[in-house]
Amino acid sequence: MRALRLHGPEDLRLDDVPEPELRPGTVKIKVEWCGICGSDLHLYQAGPAAFGLDAPHPITGEGAPVIMGHEFAGRITEVGAGVTGLAVGDAVCVEPELYDDTCAYCRRGDYNLCLQSGFVGINGWGGGLSEYAVLPRRMVHRLPDGIGTDVGALVEPLAVAWHAVRRAELPPGATALVVGAGPIGLGVLSALGATGARLVAVSEPSTARRELAARLGADTVLDPTRDDVPARVRDLMDGLGADVAFDASGLQVTLDTALGSLRKRGTAVNLAVWEQPAQIAPTQLMLTETSLTSTIGYSGADFPAVIAALRRGVLDAAPFITTRIPLERAIQDGYEALLGAGREEQVKVLVHP
Repeated sequence: MRALRLHGPEDLRLDDVPEPELRPGTVKIKVEWCGICGSDLHLYQAGPAAFGLDAPHPITGEGAPVIMGHEFAGRITEVGAGVTGLAVGDAVCVEPELYDDTCAYCRRGDYNLCLQSGFVGINGWGGGLSEYAVLPRRMVHRLPDGIGTDVGALVEPLAVAWHAVRRAELPPGATALVVGAGPIGLGVLSALGATGARLVAVSEPSTARRELAARLGADTVLDPTRDDVPARVRDLMDGLGADVAFDASGLQVTLDTALGSLRKRGTAVNLAVWEQPAQIAPTQLMLTETSLTSTIGYSGADFPAVIAALRRGVLDAAPFITTRIPLERAIQDGYEALLGAGREEQVKVLVHP
């Protein structure tokens, strides 16, 4: 079968690889759609070795080159022995976190913090940028009737956003700022709306993404190239600032914006992969009793909660999809485009293997 594998920095290749075989406790999925994520772009630019992915992963036993793609959905073509609750033909999405289920974090349900954590589509066991994947039952969620596999491919990034909002522990009627309106930032905006935030502002330099943020329900959309975002947020939010600010961009300027927009005892949440250390002023955090935290992935009820919200219509993921391309165009029209001019135009590029 065809699969897109990362061999080195900016060295993605469309390879012919063996089709994965069904095992007990697994299902075989014909992939229909796979999204390209910001972390995929980081990996593409830096290469597997920069992230330690050239060594075998302790759970999968695989190292580079591995099949890419961790945001994906498709239809089940085979069901292995011992699998219940799923059938051939079911539309499903994949929760791609790898975890050992034995460490202290896994035992308490925080498997996103597993001591041997990883992701399908980054650390082995196949990936969504291929024709088929065979995965354990626990990673596979059936999609409700009426939810297509294109939207199903967005459950993964939406779950990242949902987890971050859940971890922020916002009270009802809270105020929030989202810095960066890429797929994760827009997911945070949608999750805030679904969970009852009173007022949400979004800061984003891209005109197309600002327009989408407005359509998705942002109360105020700001352009950081022209607006003094912290000042505007304070004006909008009782003269004090936001209860919580989410940095979905991972730059010094966006972190400064998030922290600078908070009221005292506010919380800044980092969701971004950083390529360099950040500078913070701990004394300023101390004087204002401000919290800075981060979240990774999802766990527990996050995937089911997102799927339920899509079914109820309180989340609308379809507007996130801006381009659909075949697998053979994934490098040029996906990775390269998103690292170039496409950053200003695209939100979520979906690849059809």
